[in-house]
Amino acid sequence: MNARRQIMQETFQQRGAPSFVWRAGQERRLALVERWVTLQGQRVLDAGCGVGTYMAAFQKRGALVYGVEIEADRAAEARQVTERVCAAAVEALPFAPASFDVVFSHEVLEHVSDDRRAVQEMARCLRPGGRAVIFVPNRWYPFETHGIEWRGRYHFGNIPLVNYLPDRWRNRLCPHARAYTRRQIRGLLAGTPLRIVHHTQIYPGFDNLVARWPRAGRLVRAIFHLLERTPLRFFGLSHFVVAEREG
Repeated sequence: MNARRQIMQETFQQRGAPSFVWRAGQERRLALVERWVTLQGQRVLDAGCGVGTYMAAFQKRGALVYGVEIEADRAAEARQVTERVCAAAVEALPFAPASFDVVFSHEVLEHVSDDRRAVQEMARCLRPGGRAVIFVPNRWYPFETHGIEWRGRYHFGNIPLVNYLPDRWRNRLCPHARAYTRRQIRGLLAGTPLRIVHHTQIYPGFDNLVARWPRAGRLVRAIFHLLERTPLRFFGLSHFVVAEREG
């Protein structure tokens, strides 16, 4: 059991924890996606699909969904949603050019070996006029949500102020996951056939807080979601980027 727990911890450290359950936070992100892309009748690729939680939601909206997941056990679980899931890296998507109307990437690019190559592959697989929908961590969120490495040990949890350190210190504490400034995520798409049509930052869903203290949690959630309409969205948890394939 200890060996299995160690393997799971290493997987979470390197790949992050996928969305295992569907709660208000996931529902809200889906609503954001639906403001910018059509799902009904579209071919949608979830690039880094985890266990298939978002694929199931897209399928309920009438999309023809495909998934790619580098972790074989997660890919196997995602196949319970659809058989159109393969174990592969986002940097080498096993699809022909212009295969999809939408490519969805949810908190994945920070974990891949080559994020620039991953974006290029997502662009390649989009048809002209198709859209990439990307969520990635915001460097200016006050907490590093992927934990840190300290004195040879990995410490899971939300660690404050790590992302505010200079790169050489931040990356020593958190070499397993990137966090992006606005300029960095835009630079990642620069030079590709993807044109950004929407870019903002969003705060968390605070689902754990709401579950523990419902009234206070809902108040906190409402306040922070209002902040997304102000310049203080700068400190949000994640970037939300929608980019359209030109050509």
